[in-house]
Amino acid sequence: MSNVFNTILLVALPASGKSEVRNFMANIEPERLQKDFHIGENLQLDDFPYVHMMRQIDNQLVKLNQPRIYYPGEDPFNDNRDWGTLCQLLNEDYKDLINRNIVKPDSAAEYLMERIDRASLAVGLPPRNSLLDPAIRKQVCEALEEEAGKMLEEKNAQYPESFENKTIIIECARGGPDGSSMPLTGAYGYQYSFPQFCPEILENAVILYIWVTPEESRRKNNARANPDDPGSNLFHGVPMSVMLGDYGCDDMAYLREHTDKADTITVNAYGKTYYLPIGVFDNRIDKTSFLRGDKETWDETLVKEVTEAIQTATDTMWENYKK
Repeated sequence: MSNVFNTILLVALPASGKSEVRNFMANIEPERLQKDFHIGENLQLDDFPYVHMMRQIDNQLVKLNQPRIYYPGEDPFNDNRDWGTLCQLLNEDYKDLINRNIVKPDSAAEYLMERIDRASLAVGLPPRNSLLDPAIRKQVCEALEEEAGKMLEEKNAQYPESFENKTIIIECARGGPDGSSMPLTGAYGYQYSFPQFCPEILENAVILYIWVTPEESRRKNNARANPDDPGSNLFHGVPMSVMLGDYGCDDMAYLREHTDKADTITVNAYGKTYYLPIGVFDNRIDKTSFLRGDKETWDETLVKEVTEAIQTATDTMWENYKK
């Protein structure tokens, strides 16, 4: 058996420290990362770029005096099933990565719109980009071509020659409206999103959950937000209406309590039951914000504290992963 996890779902509320933990792992020697955390060289997938580009599509439509198709403004999705759309896009990214599927379309923006439409159809939503007036769609694609092209180049560039001693990190955030009771209903939370992942992910995944309170998530979101870099993983800010409407709570504690096996999350999908090992990194008292800085500025005491906290979580994951 390999000494590293195949796939880690790195999940938490926004600004909880997911990207900071990824940055931390990217700056650890590969041998130590494998020995201490059972994590191989990282291959990283993230649904935030798709969230960002869906907003960019809407922004371009507004400039053309057209109605938005994904968001009513700086507010949550028009239809919460788009959380599933994001999962379907990650499924495609995962399969493309495993198969090293390099795509070189005539238009990266047109290709992205087609992908979003396919993912939307998979969760019961209409193919909204395809329904746009062709002239309008062409103008939106032209405006977004450069940014979509960079996304596709980055995706193609990380395909490895071998998956030996590699770990795929899939990052996402899910939650529900502030004040919700459990279990979350509708297309909210991890209870909705985990079953959207394809069998290839569910069969190989563990969960690393970074635990913060919604209040701490909102504080850190405000602290990290850089309006001049809205597409950045480390420095993007989530609008407050979204923080309250989509991330006012999450259902991970509920799922941890209502599982068939301790230290796992039970996921029923595709006619099967999957038990995803979970480890919890308690970041309710902020341990990770310093990781946004250059490695040369990292305080050794804080690095030691983060290392021990992550290792406690990954040790728990590994014990159940081996089973």
